[in-house]
Amino acid sequence: MNNILDIRSPAQGEAQALKSDYGLDNHGLSNLHLTYWNLPTEALYEEIGFRREARITRMGPIVANTGKHTARSATDKFVVREASTEGHIWWGEYNRPFSTEKFNDLYNRMQGFLQGRDVFVQDCYAGADPAYRMPIRIITELAWHSHFARNMFILPETREEYRRHIPDFTILCVPSFKGIPQIDGTPANTFIVLNFAARMCIIGNTAYAGEIKKSVFTILNYLLPLDGVMPMHCSANIGSGGDSAIFFGLSGTGKTTLSADPQRRLIGDDEHGWSDEGVFNFEGGCYAKVIQLSAAAEPQIYACTRKFGTILENVAFDPVTRIIDLDDESITENTRASYPLDYIANAVPEKLGGHPKNIILLTCDASGVMPPIAKLTPDQALYQFISGYTSKIAGTEVGLGKEPEMTFSTCFGAPFMVHHPSFYADLLKRKIVKYDVHCWLVNTGWIGGPYGIGKRISIRYTRALLNAALGGKLLDVKFATDPVFGFSVPQSCDDVPSHVLNPGDSWPDKAAYMQRYRELASRFIENFKKFEAGCPPEIRAASPRR
Repeated sequence: MNNILDIRSPAQGEAQALKSDYGLDNHGLSNLHLTYWNLPTEALYEEIGFRREARITRMGPIVANTGKHTARSATDKFVVREASTEGHIWWGEYNRPFSTEKFNDLYNRMQGFLQGRDVFVQDCYAGADPAYRMPIRIITELAWHSHFARNMFILPETREEYRRHIPDFTILCVPSFKGIPQIDGTPANTFIVLNFAARMCIIGNTAYAGEIKKSVFTILNYLLPLDGVMPMHCSANIGSGGDSAIFFGLSGTGKTTLSADPQRRLIGDDEHGWSDEGVFNFEGGCYAKVIQLSAAAEPQIYACTRKFGTILENVAFDPVTRIIDLDDESITENTRASYPLDYIANAVPEKLGGHPKNIILLTCDASGVMPPIAKLTPDQALYQFISGYTSKIAGTEVGLGKEPEMTFSTCFGAPFMVHHPSFYADLLKRKIVKYDVHCWLVNTGWIGGPYGIGKRISIRYTRALLNAALGGKLLDVKFATDPVFGFSVPQSCDDVPSHVLNPGDSWPDKAAYMQRYRELASRFIENFKKFEAGCPPEIRAASPRR
């Protein structure tokens, strides 16, 4: 906000109360109008309302509209290419090089743009395990983005901790600042540029809050593997017996929904590390898709959409009654809720768990041919992990249409992986073998035909299958070897019909089913060719058969 009239805002008197001794001048930011340091949720609500950035809805959540960008701008993300890191980075589609000179010029323009303006700062941490916790600083133009950072990351506990906070990495998000392609070398006005040497990420021309969250995740995906920690795009929970489970998957596959199980305690819904001590959450909050969310199917997440402190992104609401409509997709299908993890009643306060007993690889198969669950050998699990097959659901990225789009996103999160996929795969394999982990492929997509003909697998069936797998019951049933992929498919499970377990039985035309399955196998084989050179023969042998 450019407060040229010097109008006093609601939290101005408390703006410096939780200021760090490590000031913004250390980032080259000067001549600012006012910096609001580490405001609590209640004060940020007042600032958000005062600045008319968002609206308060029934029972207290705020609804923020992110404008043009209602999803991540994957094609506008860059990494500065410089001597200290370039040998580690997997350059290509998702890690596009950006010169140090261009970064400095772009950052200088942002510094000039912010002079005379208000900014908000949240000093926090990424990583619940103190041994691997990274101090970070989120500097934002918008008060609701500061609230988002407060929801999503781990907060200092005392005034002294705030005062002594020195960030290892800083995110600067200024949605009203546009890149100029002719000057900055960006292909568009929007940009997300990471500079590992400067320990800085700058974001411009997008208000989609997920860019802040995923930039931090990308940073951790680079730094932690260098210390032997496996970063994972996964959710995680713990059973009553203390058994941890992790759920890999892209947005739209069910990571958040399936891990928020009332019968198990939630470690986290999206981003975790796996060290020699166990699993730990990177975050302090959840960022769940809420389109068509129902109290019956997802009661815990649904309840969070009715709580003070929750941020609802691009959710439609009645401006008179302030009642939200989670079924309305007129703005986007990628409606989101950001809320603190402790809003989930059975969340693990420490955000830590032991070594997982089960790994779930989630996919959303819009072809309608993959089984709803299959047991994997460690090599098959690594093949599926490197492949990262799913169908991207509308709204999760800029440019997606209504129909799901088949994709192979290596490591179930290619846009956030900085090292080569084989580096992460080797880390994961060593941990699977060392801790004797059971691996499962779970399909949350379609049965009875592809998208538009078949129907999506009921969440009730998926939960029944997961409960049987995590509880060990599924290990004792009869299995059949899948004729295409070679993994083991259970032939029975309580409360799940046989035609669901064997998707070919739900297709009216068995020949059409097998033809579509072979076509999918061909896509796997073609995609994997780019990884074969770096993979050991036992993983290459886990390839499907045409």
